[in-house]
Amino acid sequence: MDIINGIAASHGIAIAKAYQLSEPKLSFEKTIIEDVDREINRLEEALTTSQGELEAIRNHAQVQLGADNAAIFEAHLLVLRDPELISPVKDKIKNEFVNAEFALDETANVFIKMFEQMDNEYMKERAADIRDVTKRVLSHLLGVEMVNPSMIDEEVIIIAEDLTPSDTAQLNRKFVKGFTTNIGGRTSHSAIMSRSLEIPAVVGTKEATERIKNGDLVIVDGFKGIVYINPTIETISDYKEQLRKFEEQKMEWTKLIKEKTVTSDGHTFEVAANIGTPDDLVGVISNGGEGIGLYRTEFLYMGRDKLPSEQEQFESYKAVLEGMEGKPVVVRTLDVGGDKELPYLKLQKEMNPFLGLRAIRLCLKEDDIFRTQLRALIRASSFGNLKIMFPMIATIEEFRQAKAIFEEEKNKLITENIFITDKIELGIMVEIPSTAILADQFAKEVDFFSIGTNDLIQYSLAADRMNENVSYLYQPYNPAILRLVKLVIDAAHKEGKWVGMCGEMASEELAIPLLIGLGLDEFSMSATSILKARALIRQLNKSEMEDLANAAIQMSTVKEVVQAVKSIITD
Repeated sequence: MDIINGIAASHGIAIAKAYQLSEPKLSFEKTIIEDVDREINRLEEALTTSQGELEAIRNHAQVQLGADNAAIFEAHLLVLRDPELISPVKDKIKNEFVNAEFALDETANVFIKMFEQMDNEYMKERAADIRDVTKRVLSHLLGVEMVNPSMIDEEVIIIAEDLTPSDTAQLNRKFVKGFTTNIGGRTSHSAIMSRSLEIPAVVGTKEATERIKNGDLVIVDGFKGIVYINPTIETISDYKEQLRKFEEQKMEWTKLIKEKTVTSDGHTFEVAANIGTPDDLVGVISNGGEGIGLYRTEFLYMGRDKLPSEQEQFESYKAVLEGMEGKPVVVRTLDVGGDKELPYLKLQKEMNPFLGLRAIRLCLKEDDIFRTQLRALIRASSFGNLKIMFPMIATIEEFRQAKAIFEEEKNKLITENIFITDKIELGIMVEIPSTAILADQFAKEVDFFSIGTNDLIQYSLAADRMNENVSYLYQPYNPAILRLVKLVIDAAHKEGKWVGMCGEMASEELAIPLLIGLGLDEFSMSATSILKARALIRQLNKSEMEDLANAAIQMSTVKEVVQAVKSIITD
């Protein structure tokens, strides 16, 4: 028996044969061509075929994983259509009389090297997008079949250098019992998607592809981040028993679908869901979601060549509000920029887009876009329990400006005799340290806070959570983060306002006891995490968790905090 350690990316246990997912060889030579038109036609056909495949993968991902996880394929489609990439390829064919494979590869490599040499991690991710898309187009030019995980028809555990988002989106849960990769972290795209699919995963092993052979019996322990190669009979027996108990536990969780989220000493909390489109409601309802804590409206704007109309937006918001039947729905206004681009806006390229013109900053600058969205939301408000949340708020002035535009559009609709409700709450996402520190002042003016921990953590610790070299600094349990969370919650409660959390931290088993103790009112997460979170909360005593949280914020290290929480939840 051999053992490899990695990062526990998705909880669960998988026992099956290893399936090495290796990339096809895309080798070719530079050739001089005579028929330029024919060569360009070959390129166009390969681009069209690739586009069809990516659209199919995106649509499949949207159904299986939700719009948030499907968004990565919008980025791939944008690369495929980008004239800055495709036009130079065609020019190279025309001017140098070279074959399409060579022209594409040469041109793409220029862009890849340019982006890889930039210090900005967002730009480096664009290099990965170009590389993935180029491989797909090259495979069609060469007539080489791409790896297709969806064709797997027996129970396996996938072993790979890395799983691209398109690979992960095509995994069939019936046959793919788990996966392990050489690279990646807990917040990588493949890790997040594996959790949505509920497939156990261990990533960042560094040597899985070298040490695991096709057909080896493998156990993936997605709780501890351990991979066993050709385990002993005793180890297999032990893990089969653990797997049986885990499946029984999941069946028990389903009994909580219609139950309230109440601690053992009678304190009620709300467990809501994060969604991207109205299609995601099915998962929310089937998992007993008590509301929508985050509706990411940017997916209405992506994968198209122009802005969505007011009526289109109205229909989407109305569908979600009606579907939730009076339960609260928190809608985040347009949050693009950073890793989410809208090419039809033709925004200026920025050296550091995560700190640039994004979210509310873009909406206040391009207020016609903002006003259209607000009108659609206000019109839809009469169909349910709507709460509107502004993202990336850094100053009080920004909130006041956004609220003023909201009031202007609301008054216009009233004069147009359009029926609306007066009960729309306006809140902000707390994802910038300055906002958390000034929460006592914000709390006097907003109706609620929702803490976006993904950004708050990386901004507070100055560490890109997608960068493997500094991934150790993505620390939800850092006492500094816990203190910021406490600042926000205490400030809100002093003014009689409520606080939710919509980042990854809200669904973490180790975070939930701390957040209960800190006084968080609403937990929002992926729909598949709701019942597990509810089951945990029902076992906790709020007063004991308050003692735990008060002790944790006085600690010095993450290790101390984690040990303190584990001592409580494992007793």
